[in-house]
Amino acid sequence: MRAPDLSVSRRVAGLIDASPTPYHAVETAVSVLAAAGFSELSDADPVPAEGASFVRRGGSLVAWVVADHHRAASGVRIVGAHTDSPNLRIKPQPDTGNGSWHQLGVEIYGGALLNSWLDRDLGLAGRVAVRQENGVELRLVCDNRPLLRIPQLAIHLDRDIGEKGLRLDRQRHMVPLWATGADTPTFSAYLASLLDVDAADVVSWDIMAHDVTPAALTGLDEQFLASARIDNLLSSFVGLDALVAAADAPGPRIPVLCLFDHEEIGSVSTTGASSPLLGDVLDRIGAALDGDLEDRARSRADSLLVSADGAHATHPNYADRHEPDHLVEVNAGPVLKINANQRYATDAETAARFTLACETANVPMQRFVSRTDLACGSTIGPLSAGRLGIPVVDAGCAQLAMHSAREMAGSHDPGWFLAALTVVLTG
Repeated sequence: MRAPDLSVSRRVAGLIDASPTPYHAVETAVSVLAAAGFSELSDADPVPAEGASFVRRGGSLVAWVVADHHRAASGVRIVGAHTDSPNLRIKPQPDTGNGSWHQLGVEIYGGALLNSWLDRDLGLAGRVAVRQENGVELRLVCDNRPLLRIPQLAIHLDRDIGEKGLRLDRQRHMVPLWATGADTPTFSAYLASLLDVDAADVVSWDIMAHDVTPAALTGLDEQFLASARIDNLLSSFVGLDALVAAADAPGPRIPVLCLFDHEEIGSVSTTGASSPLLGDVLDRIGAALDGDLEDRARSRADSLLVSADGAHATHPNYADRHEPDHLVEVNAGPVLKINANQRYATDAETAARFTLACETANVPMQRFVSRTDLACGSTIGPLSAGRLGIPVVDAGCAQLAMHSAREMAGSHDPGWFLAALTVVLTG
């Protein structure tokens, strides 16, 4: 078996720290791709018949490599992941408060574990639309100072918490504090100061809170990776490095990476897995290779998409919530995810392909199935399979505390997952 490589987890930790929002995750990926010789295309640019290229749209990105031996009927090997994570997003009119406290109104994005956002130091990041003479310019902002905090109510004022548990109202109890006193600026003025523009020129924003605690390797012998946004930036950046590795020696099929936004809220957007983004790029690659409808059908019949997303490790304190015959561990290799009701898109054929890829990479592999009496989450896998007609397998690294403000995975698994995905992309 391939030896664990903790350098992959350390690299992923740094990339996650640099990516507090989907927009920053794309910017981070762009810097990696540019350093590897990939060229950026706008939606209006023609797709070249050869070379390493990428397009980005908001919090999404598609990158690919076409070599001189690829043809329009060549299959594609795709790693798909998503850049968004459950979090707190600032409302359009956020300035609020009680007494002398100044607070920011937030919406809960996705299925956040609300209690995990309490008593944490939170920064602010995202993008801002700034007024220009002929329209607006979208500009990224990131403030890693500990600006916000949501203090938990003291136990003396909530004596029932021990028996009834913590009960949080999303509207009333999740409003962060960020200042006190009469001289506090409005949120628009705060953004204007970050961007060095007039407050009147701040037109709108997509701003979200993030935990400012850096990612770290933790536990005895650094066996764990603790970080915000492991779901799903771990898969995104492992897939990114797999594509860069595949670019050095492309196989018979065209390697592709697609990072979608908005998976956590259903993927229905111009940048989500339900959008035509990936399908359009694949069609444009085929057209650049002088392909026709027949070539398109032949290509997709010879293709495979790995829907790369986090998998539930068996929680030692809640073992009864897991399927007893499919226990999943951290540091035991990538996890193949299976659901009979197609919440995951894996079938026997695609499961076999991923299993063989893990064998070729000489890495361990596990299989996950939910308890039959518990609901199962889903991924971009079924959506991508239905939209593209390409065989899909769902796989990822095992983790705990999924959807927490700070999640946990094994530090050995990212390196093994990277090895398996590299085999997929070069196969």
